[in-house]
Amino acid sequence: MKILETILYAEDLEAARKFYSEVLGLEVKSFNVERSLFLKLDDSILIIFKASKTVIPDSGVPPHGTTGFGHMAFSATLEELEGWRQTLTAKGVPVIEEVTWENGAKSIYFNDPAMNVLEFATPNLWFA
Repeated sequence: MKILETILYAEDLEAARKFYSEVLGLEVKSFNVERSLFLKLDDSILIIFKASKTVIPDSGVPPHGTTGFGHMAFSATLEELEGWRQTLTAKGVPVIEEVTWENGAKSIYFNDPAMNVLEFATPNLWFA
């Protein structure tokens, strides 16, 4: 089983589009500044919905949404993790926490413009 899509929420979708495409380099598949941002990862889609719109039953899918900050982790090798740390710093995005886990895995945490907590983690966090 694989995850096909993952959803985070943000009210300012233009800021989200700029962050995810310009800072993280994700490809924008679809963008509606009033409702949604669809971004392509390797074999899945990250969707950023405007939560205030997705609770309205007007789109043909069940209403959904959340309050508070979401979380998502991207996989990165140790070398990629260091590259992402440098990229984030160069683009003015602070790393808010760094963790070395008991099993030796490493993570760095940072926020998107909506304050969702994002993470780059080495795959051995969950997989040997």
